[in-house]
Amino acid sequence: MITFSHVTKRYPAQTLSGGTLRTALAFRRPPPRPAFTALEDISFHLRAGEALGILGHNGAGKSTLLKLLTRVTRPTTGHIRVHGRMSSLLEVGAGFHHDLSGRENIFLAGAMLGMSPRRVRQRLDAIIAFAGLENDIRLPVRTYSSGMFLRLAFSVGVHLDSDILVIDEALAVGDHLFRQRCLARIQHFRQQGGTLVLVSHDDAQLAATCSQGLVLSHGRLTFRGGISDALHHYHTQKEV
Repeated sequence: MITFSHVTKRYPAQTLSGGTLRTALAFRRPPPRPAFTALEDISFHLRAGEALGILGHNGAGKSTLLKLLTRVTRPTTGHIRVHGRMSSLLEVGAGFHHDLSGRENIFLAGAMLGMSPRRVRQRLDAIIAFAGLENDIRLPVRTYSSGMFLRLAFSVGVHLDSDILVIDEALAVGDHLFRQRCLARIQHFRQQGGTLVLVSHDDAQLAATCSQGLVLSHGRLTFRGGISDALHHYHTQKEV
């Protein structure tokens, strides 16, 4: 379903915009920002029905990898192949149009997945009920709290016809009961043959949800294997 072949993401050197008043008065240009390699030579593949947990410290390259996977940005070198329809929860409310209602955003998300309005309508009641937004679904989403955003985004992602679900720390938000409902829904998604990519710092969540693990460190892939071994490698690596 997903293949990364020698993928590198490098951000070119740039001149910092602006500068301090002191540098402006001294007619000095601000210093250039050095080139930065966010990911380097990453290769892996994920088969249909597998669940991959991505681990790494802050700045390891996890979010960059997900942005490449979901085509938010393009690799500098290498190739990425994705087969199937993909829903992503990279951040709360990402992809929603803030001036549209929650109901309208559900149809928008379905259209982006290639679903007909009739097909979305068949799932509409289940999506709204899971999100617990029966009384707010016709309000513009700009009026939603972050928790309401999360509930709607997650519910859309797991109820529409996606082959691949990509989640970046979205389950860290919300109360305990809602997180448990989310995990149960993810398990159902997997039982239906769905493919999952999950970034989380919650070991128990990763162990319960994922079969495979991938560990990043400073933009490099340091481990790829079973989730238990990946968690062990990650925590051993952190101690070094």
